Amino acid sequence: MPYLSEVERGRKEASSEVLAAAAGALGLGLGDLLARTQGELARVTSRHTGAGRGHGTSGARYDGMCLAA
Repeated sequence: MPYLSEVERGRKEASSEVLAAAAGALGLGLGDLLARTQGELARVTSRHTGAGRGHGTSGARYDGMCLAA
């Protein structure tokens, strides 16, 4: 649990094995977890770069986790 807390706060990076174990604990496959993460990242990104906000991608502020696999 302490390790997962560190990952959530961005202080540690999770290995693919840890991500797979977390996905399994949630009843998901690793691909499902990554797909959900990608969807959430796209949602958060579009909220910050959406039309009418006056921000281009270079001036946008991104909140949330960015996961690359």
